[in-house]
Amino acid sequence: MAPSRHADEGGQLQLLEADRVDEEEECFESIDKLISQGINAGDVKKLQDAGIYTCNGLMMHTKKSLTGIKGLSEAKVEKICEAAEKLLSQGFMTGSDLLLKRKSVVRITTGSQALDDLLGGGIETLCITEAFGEFRSGKTQLAHTLCVSTQLPIHMHGGNGKVAYIDTEGTFRPERIVPIAERFGMDANAVLDNIIYARAYTYEHQYNLLLGLAAKMAEEPFRLLIVDSVIALFRVDFSGRGELAERQQKLAQMLSRLTKIAEEFNVAVYITNQVIADPGGGMFITDPKKPAGGHVLAHAATIRLMLRKGKGDQRVCKIFDAPNLPEGEAVFQVTSGGIMDAKD
Repeated sequence: MAPSRHADEGGQLQLLEADRVDEEEECFESIDKLISQGINAGDVKKLQDAGIYTCNGLMMHTKKSLTGIKGLSEAKVEKICEAAEKLLSQGFMTGSDLLLKRKSVVRITTGSQALDDLLGGGIETLCITEAFGEFRSGKTQLAHTLCVSTQLPIHMHGGNGKVAYIDTEGTFRPERIVPIAERFGMDANAVLDNIIYARAYTYEHQYNLLLGLAAKMAEEPFRLLIVDSVIALFRVDFSGRGELAERQQKLAQMLSRLTKIAEEFNVAVYITNQVIADPGGGMFITDPKKPAGGHVLAHAATIRLMLRKGKGDQRVCKIFDAPNLPEGEAVFQVTSGGIMDAKD
């Protein structure tokens, strides 16, 4: 799977620009195009300041939230939405049209053929893939491998795009990327330059980082967003049953934002999740643990993967929930070069 040639001095960025300029234009309509529909440039700037950079992203906001932007009246919002609707087709489409649209889905290799086969080709764009499990089950190791494999060209089962990494637990290690890049025959410095990283310390900080990502994704070809882990800060910032309802509401807003980013920019969203003890699991269940986040997280994630430790460096991945994948398991191995097929 690894390419024999090394990246040139320009790194992966040259690959990206050469391959994707035309395709990115088709992916979303820039918010600047509203000016051609008679919308004031100053009002477009206000939308950009609020983190809205595409017409697709605009239509994902309610009119109520848009009128909350300073300087936009109800009349202006009405006019802006009408202009955006002219640029976009937001109504019903046939199943055949949707099937055609689904051809834009990119599947990014995990580094393990067995795991790719289980996932139907790899981690998908346009949706959220959640991996949950105990500590040391391979969630973050998979994230590090995806940071590199996403930058491979499409014909090598990569995403040919950049990576955004939001770290809530301080577990990202750039030096870990180096041997993984070497394994794939890539220039480690170029790979690291194509990863943007942010450390989040509160759930509000985490949400604001997502808002700021729209500007970057509208300008450059991103293909993967990693949040490791999505739930950690919520478990710290909200405590007890008294704050549970508010926590779940804020978590739902965060997950909604992730879904919109996935669909607006055709990126894969990979989130890791923690597990909690399930005292109601009963004595007959061998592993009475369940993913944190409750039903809110369960409904938001498109594909849910359960990771657990195997023998030695081996890990086992099980499809916990997916709309288009059969139940099954895959065994993979954690090595210095990232996620690989397990050796017998």
